Amino acid sequence: MISSIKFFIFTCLLFLGYYIFYVEYNNILNTNLLKNNFQIKEKNKIVTSKKLETNEETLNKNYIKKENNLINKKLKIKKIIVSKGDTFSKILNLFDLSDRESFEIINKIESIFDLRRLNVNQHIDFYINETEDIEKIEFIDNLESLIVVDLNDTISVKKIQLEKLFYKSSHEFTISESLYSDGIKNGLPQDILIKLIKLYSFDLDFQRDIRINTNVEVSYDYYQIKQNEEIKYTDINYALISINDKKLEYFKFETDEGNIDYFNREGKNVKKSILKTPLDGARLSSNFGMRKHPISGYNKMHKGVDFAAPTGTPVYAGGNGIIEFVGNNGGYGKYIRIRHNNEYKTAYAHLSSYKKGITKGARVIQGDIIGFVGNTGNSTGPHLHYEIIYQGKHINPLKLKLPSGRVLEGNEFERFKNEFKIIYANHLNLLYE
Repeated sequence: MISSIKFFIFTCLLFLGYYIFYVEYNNILNTNLLKNNFQIKEKNKIVTSKKLETNEETLNKNYIKKENNLINKKLKIKKIIVSKGDTFSKILNLFDLSDRESFEIINKIESIFDLRRLNVNQHIDFYINETEDIEKIEFIDNLESLIVVDLNDTISVKKIQLEKLFYKSSHEFTISESLYSDGIKNGLPQDILIKLIKLYSFDLDFQRDIRINTNVEVSYDYYQIKQNEEIKYTDINYALISINDKKLEYFKFETDEGNIDYFNREGKNVKKSILKTPLDGARLSSNFGMRKHPISGYNKMHKGVDFAAPTGTPVYAGGNGIIEFVGNNGGYGKYIRIRHNNEYKTAYAHLSSYKKGITKGARVIQGDIIGFVGNTGNSTGPHLHYEIIYQGKHINPLKLKLPSGRVLEGNEFERFKNEFKIIYANHLNLLYE
């Protein structure tokens, strides 16, 4: 009995010892596993942290690299202004370019733009890098588009249409000195003033007809290039010159044929067959008729009128016609004669030079520049001698009864009336808004 009890107690103690050993062993094992996992996680965390740090360093390096590239790419601009006699080839010679490079650049540009159309005083921008190489060339084509020549890697040329902002403007002023000087004083752009003078040269002798207190009104269009804020003045929409109680009023109108012209409220065209004064802002220095010749000293018939003006002042064709004579003509010096129809001719003497393309047989349109005021032949100073010849006889240009131009009729006249009312209303709104 006692032996059985002892065996039972021994067995329980043995089982209990084994249980305690098993539990403690598992605790130790789990602790080590947790520790190892923690160490692995910590190691991974360190590795991940290092990777993040490495990526951030890479980003910073790339950013700095980009910034340095931007700094290195900061180009200086060399502006070239086209002078008389300049060619694009001549301008490229100012830079360190090989003949082959110049040839390729010119060839590329010529594919989209005729370089002969470059104007005197036109700006061409050359973008130069730090090694003095040209990276880009830019210039504006007639305020319509920007020509961009890219010289990076390969030469490429593109035309970018310029964005325009369109405006209308109106002015009203009273003449105290002259149409030109008072127009400038009252903020009328010179381009519009010249158009205004041309418009009224069919009806007015600016030396004789314009008086103090003459009222002038004009409305016109213009646009501004958004990229460089350059302004281009376009067309006159409305013009009025009031001398005493006489009103000379004209409205812009596009005819059924698509031609832009000017008409009064009755639909009569402003244009006449021949201009009274074929140049702007000139002073009448000698009238038509008998006079004592300033060089020969004896009385002689003066077969035209003289307009004193600075050398180089543009001279316009008095009417549509064909050049009948161009060249030296004795005492007339450099001389042009235009045949307008079977009855009328006009002549222009003492010129300094002729406009390019003015040759015998060339056709000209009224208002085209044909030459420039000079002092050639028998002349005592720069002026234009202007003659009108009717049926072979010289007549006084200032007393010429000029035939009227086209008169609008029917549906075209009705359309014109509707349009000129809108033009006039817009003009008044611009003046008094």
